[in-house]
Amino acid sequence: MVGSIKTMKHHSNGWSAQNCNGLEEKLDELRSLLGKADGDPLRIVGVGAGAWGSVFAALLQDSYGRFREKVQIRIWRRPGRAVDRATAEHLFEVINSREDVLRRLIRRCAYLKYVEARLGDRTLFADEILKDGFCLNMIDVPLCPLKVVTNLQEAVWDADIVVNGVPSTETREVFEEISQYWKERITAPIIISLAKGIEAALEPVPHIITPTQMINRATGVQMQNILYLGGPNIASEIYNKEYANARICGADKWRKPLAKFLRQPHFIVWDNSDLVTHEVMGGLKNVYAIGAGMVAALTNESATSKSVYFAHCTSEMIFITHLLAEEPEKLAGPLLADTYVTLLKGRNAWYGQMLAKGEISLDMGDSISGKGMIQGVSAVGAFYELLSQSSLSVLHPDEKKPVAPVELCPILKTLYKILIIREQSSQAILQALRDETLNDPRERIEIAQSHAFYRPSLLGQPLATLHCQ
Repeated sequence: MVGSIKTMKHHSNGWSAQNCNGLEEKLDELRSLLGKADGDPLRIVGVGAGAWGSVFAALLQDSYGRFREKVQIRIWRRPGRAVDRATAEHLFEVINSREDVLRRLIRRCAYLKYVEARLGDRTLFADEILKDGFCLNMIDVPLCPLKVVTNLQEAVWDADIVVNGVPSTETREVFEEISQYWKERITAPIIISLAKGIEAALEPVPHIITPTQMINRATGVQMQNILYLGGPNIASEIYNKEYANARICGADKWRKPLAKFLRQPHFIVWDNSDLVTHEVMGGLKNVYAIGAGMVAALTNESATSKSVYFAHCTSEMIFITHLLAEEPEKLAGPLLADTYVTLLKGRNAWYGQMLAKGEISLDMGDSISGKGMIQGVSAVGAFYELLSQSSLSVLHPDEKKPVAPVELCPILKTLYKILIIREQSSQAILQALRDETLNDPRERIEIAQSHAFYRPSLLGQPLATLHCQ
């Protein structure tokens, strides 16, 4: 029954005394900045247990979990999510292919329940398997065991640092509930948001609402305590110690010490003040990743077709970010790399591929078993709704008349017709790319780089509160 077993070293083994000393120094430094007294552990809580949220918590646990008197790392996820039979069978195969995982479960007297689930004699639950290091959205990559809490109040009421790992579509609801548990707090927590996506609001004027803004409005925590972390990374690859980097964006007070605290030899974290561009790009890349997946599937992975798509989608992304920020961070370095890896290999690109191949349908919704929330779908609707407002009109380069910004974003328009109103098939994305009247992407970028193009009202609040120095 066990079959072949791969011998693999657990991630947290093999730490040298020098590494441990360096980690403890970083932990002590952050504790000092937060005013933590001896005997009072730094409390870090992940909210949401999707792939990236779970990996982020596991990375912290692997690095700092040994210092139990100084730090406590927990993760919250909703209870009651059953693991289906097919997933339980696959999970059993994964367990038996990894000697380190198999030995760990046997040592913890946890192996038998996976045997029973494999035989159909027991139902496993997502929070239950997460305690053993298995994320429901990433079964193939076992993590370290995690301290899992299913009661949100218990998880967050005394947290010093909260990591938002829930999708942007759920961020507002979750943090509105959290705010009820923080009413009597004296000191505000630090919040690091991993969420990518936006909402569009049309009153009193058309504007976007990003996840960090949602958190700010739901909890009253000041923007200087709310940061965004994103970068060119695939969760499973980061946990398997593929080299990766990320940026933490927000106010200077916390972004620099947090970048130092989060940095690891294989996961380099830089800091940046431009919260707006990075957070908006985080949502935009998911939009265009769906189209990239469609193009890849429909052209049998044609490098030429994918490069044409890349040129047009990045020009649309630059165009949109220049509406939102007067001097946005250039689409280069980590921002460009984040876009590239998401278009190349991510759940949104996978979703586009499966739609184009007919292996999934829009009727299945945007929460897919084994993948989690496909955040690009709601972001397509939000960006289209926002950019179709005539009050934001720009001058069309050929027709020389005012048009809504979305009229200069043919890929976004096509994705809206495919995914939201469903009046076109996936094939329409190729037709959009092959339109002979399509402008050179350079022209779209030149329009965007005009300072007259910037629309500060789109941020919904003064820019100074978001572009933190």
